[in-house]
Amino acid sequence: MSEDKPFFTVTMARVYAQQGNLEEARRIYRFLLEKEPGRPDLVAALTDLESCGADRQMDDLLPLFRQWLDLVFRYNQKKKLKKLSNLYEEE
Repeated sequence: MSEDKPFFTVTMARVYAQQGNLEEARRIYRFLLEKEPGRPDLVAALTDLESCGADRQMDDLLPLFRQWLDLVFRYNQKKKLKKLSNLYEEE
């Protein structure tokens, strides 16, 4: 029985990247680079995807970071109000 070998092309990787499936596109570029390590176009494409993925991750984290900052601010405000409340109760 013959072993099924994957068949990947640069076009497939580009299509996956355009569809937003960056991990699959990266996997294909890495596979192609294993077969042809000296191809600068593959290196450049994979490098672009790697930086794009980092940007996308940061974009995903930005709303969470804003929410966290808002919660920290509210928590600090609540602590200040509690201190003031305690001062008035002591009088």
